[in-house]
Amino acid sequence: MDSRLKKSFSAGGRETRASLDPDRESPENLLVSSEERRKMWKDEWVQSALPSLPNMKGWHLCWLSTTNSYDSIDKRIRLGYVPVLSEELPGFDNYKVKAGEHVGYVACNEMLLFKIPMEIYQDVMAHFHHEAPLEEANKIRLQAEQMAGRDSSGKNLGKIEGEGLGSIDVPAPAPVFQG
Repeated sequence: MDSRLKKSFSAGGRETRASLDPDRESPENLLVSSEERRKMWKDEWVQSALPSLPNMKGWHLCWLSTTNSYDSIDKRIRLGYVPVLSEELPGFDNYKVKAGEHVGYVACNEMLLFKIPMEIYQDVMAHFHHEAPLEEANKIRLQAEQMAGRDSSGKNLGKIEGEGLGSIDVPAPAPVFQG
């Protein structure tokens, strides 16, 4: 066979471009370490785009989006939220809205800072994160009982194996939520 027709991976004795370029590394060398990857994941879920807020006695502070049509600013105002003026927070002068419908409020990007009285905040949190889950747990228990069925005397026809539902709907004391 003619040597010119022979397939050669070194192109006639030449080195590959990758071997001549020290800046090119194999993909294995470009992977981040497990520690670096965990830090990236952590940073991905941290609200680093918004400044940390100080405590405001008697109030819960939160950032609300001006672009969210489902959870709108008007809806939150009807629930008792009040916009925070820049004068109320020392050191937040740079975040003061200078023009438009939200003049004087504290803002960052499309987010506005709002506050709600701590008493209302505790009621809202207790409802959505304590009472509503207990109601759902009770519904699950009732559905499981209905699936098992009862005879004419009221005796269960089936049983849930293992721990089953356990104490899914046993009321726990309402927690106090951090502001």
